[in-house]
Amino acid sequence: MKKVILMVLDSLGVGELPDAAKFGDEGAHTFNHASENTPGFKIPNLVEFGIGNLDGIADGKFKTDEPIGAYGKAMELSLGKDTTTGHWEIAGLETKIPFKTYPEGFPKEFMEAFEKKIGVECLGNYPASGTEIIEELGPEHEKTGKPIVYTSADSVFQIAANTDIIPIERLYEICKIARELLVGDWACGRVIARPYIIENGKRVRTKQRHDYAVTPPAPTVLDNIKEAGKTVYAVGKINDIFNGRGVTDAVSTVSNMDGVDKTIEAIGKDFEGLIFTNLVDFDSEFGHRRDPRGYGEAIMEFDNRITEIVMEMGDEDLLILCADHGNDPVHKGWDHTREYIPILAWGKWIKPGAELGVRKSFADIGATVADFLGCKKPEIGKSFLRELKKKR
Repeated sequence: MKKVILMVLDSLGVGELPDAAKFGDEGAHTFNHASENTPGFKIPNLVEFGIGNLDGIADGKFKTDEPIGAYGKAMELSLGKDTTTGHWEIAGLETKIPFKTYPEGFPKEFMEAFEKKIGVECLGNYPASGTEIIEELGPEHEKTGKPIVYTSADSVFQIAANTDIIPIERLYEICKIARELLVGDWACGRVIARPYIIENGKRVRTKQRHDYAVTPPAPTVLDNIKEAGKTVYAVGKINDIFNGRGVTDAVSTVSNMDGVDKTIEAIGKDFEGLIFTNLVDFDSEFGHRRDPRGYGEAIMEFDNRITEIVMEMGDEDLLILCADHGNDPVHKGWDHTREYIPILAWGKWIKPGAELGVRKSFADIGATVADFLGCKKPEIGKSFLRELKKKR
């Protein structure tokens, strides 16, 4: 009953892509800038897996002569640097036309239709940092009951509300209405509920965030695994990103460590297939908030849990760690950055120190998952399973 444990360390990029300048992301390197701004930064398990052996990682500071894992990095084939695009490509789907963004806010016609549907006017409707806009517009929202809406450089329509003013279920209902409207000429990649509370006089976002994404327009490796009669066990926001398509079981999470706990729990379950986990805190708590030290500490916190993950794995299981884009915590602004993603693989059966090189697409990950599980491969991507296997 072999499993692939595919864990996305959300936004842990490892250096600017060749076309980063087109996205305004020259010089971006999420891992390096997080690590060098974190006192006492140590990641012994990721070092053993080979992260320091990737080109451009901390001037070789974390390089090891005897890696126990396989290591490489991948370029993004799709046109974008957002969560949906990255995850879809990992699963074998190229996004050739980027999701529409709204740097000037959403169109007047849409906002009028949306406000009519929900029965109340909105505040905001411009690109902003989520933590900053709730401080700026929170008092008016709390006085009037008008929800706060905003966007970013990504294709997102975010709705923030104090749950004492707009209860969580009503906030979710408002988001669903937005999701139904944001199609066609008003197309948008994701609608995100951003609830917050006031705690010790400060506005604090809660863990009740919920994403409403568009459905992938074509089958992915998740569909292929499901069609083969195997399990696709989604941990964290994976189910939201794929809008449930190809998922057989799903659990939500409230933090990175909760995501690790639920991944370990899933490894112990009796099924064959894919455990697909997203650890979102790297991105939402530290990348977007431009907190390099917090980001580095989160990497160390995850590193400390790797031993627990591998101890739960069976003899035939395969662990793959990767990212979906970058989010350099010292870069300008507060949005994602166009970067390579790491690929680190481990299993009791793999060839230690296998070099996976620079892959031409994130989709090589999905192709490898399909190859390993004996399922139909996605339309794009080249499996690196052969490179992982020990020579007999």
